[in-house]
Amino acid sequence: MRGLTLYLHSRRVPAACGAGAAGTAIAWLLTTAFSGTGEVSRTVLVLTVLLLVSVVAPTLGGPDDALDRTAARPWTWLRTSHLAAAVGFPLVLLLATLLTGTRFGPFGCVVRDVTGLLGLTALGATTLGTARSWFLPLGWTLAAAVFPRTGRVGEALTWQTQAPDSRPAAVVAAVLTVTGLALYVSRGPRPRTSPENV
Repeated sequence: MRGLTLYLHSRRVPAACGAGAAGTAIAWLLTTAFSGTGEVSRTVLVLTVLLLVSVVAPTLGGPDDALDRTAARPWTWLRTSHLAAAVGFPLVLLLATLLTGTRFGPFGCVVRDVTGLLGLTALGATTLGTARSWFLPLGWTLAAAVFPRTGRVGEALTWQTQAPDSRPAAVVAAVLTVTGLALYVSRGPRPRTSPENV
């Protein structure tokens, strides 16, 4: 148990959980206060998911790049478990609101956006490094929210903001999820460069 506690603190998991819970509570309170509908808009939903994924992003890498690659630890199992918890955390927060008068839904959009954006974040951690892993989800999501599109290609490009029954959106989210998680589990986060270590 001590090893797990050290792992969680070295990855700043408690701080990420606190920030995520606070951000979700604020979004829920603001929507409850200023919206007359029971369900948040698709834009508010995707931006809240983006916030939750962004606070999880720093936990994908530890303080020591060499330790993240040593054979002394079962990294494949640890990374898989970490990503499963990183998916579960936003899902639990957002799906808990289904029991309230102001809901983050529909359920299909929540699952698709959380898994797809986390896969994109994991892909960013593997290719750009943990410190920059949130760049890809942020850029793509803001573009999708500002420039909504229709049609098969448009739905694929703006998958985060599409209806839960959009097949192109589901396919893109699934591809990002599988690719990002597979690369992160097998390779881990990209080592920092010298300026990032300072």
